[in-house]
Amino acid sequence: MGSAYHFLTEWRVAGTTAEVRAVLSDGPSLTRWWPSVYLSVVQLEPGDADGVGGAIALHTKGWLPYTLRWTLRVTEPITEAGYALTASGDLDGAGRWTFRQQGPEVVITYDWRVQATKPLLRRLSWLLRPAFAANHRWAMAKGEESLALELRRRRDPDAAVPPPPPATFAWLRRG
Repeated sequence: MGSAYHFLTEWRVAGTTAEVRAVLSDGPSLTRWWPSVYLSVVQLEPGDADGVGGAIALHTKGWLPYTLRWTLRVTEPITEAGYALTASGDLDGAGRWTFRQQGPEVVITYDWRVQATKPLLRRLSWLLRPAFAANHRWAMAKGEESLALELRRRRDPDAAVPPPPPATFAWLRRG
């Protein structure tokens, strides 16, 4: 068991798979539309025409007052069906986004298999596993809410769409 985690998350948002792909494949925009989790994003490599090889350095957080620094790299072409990625740094592992149109909604599945390598998480996983899992669920719930708002905002830039949920513990943004 150790510091390995497997999370399977499902979102449902109004929109099309093309709209979802456009938002989720735009790494540099994460801090704008999902600020509750993404504190900073630096594009390291743009990737090829399908996104493969694209890499971003991330500074992220959830509800709990700790942050993670890791790199996300796209490993399969970004399509309207989804894509795969790897993580390295405070988190090491792999994830897969899957997009499926279901009427006026898109069903989005994120399968995330990751090993916590940050010393705090690695050392305390045996004790705080439920809290770390709840932290991930909180972050992903904010992602679903933020994505739905971003899709509305992109569809109608003049609409009065509320801002995305902000980060907790704003002082961590300075770190």
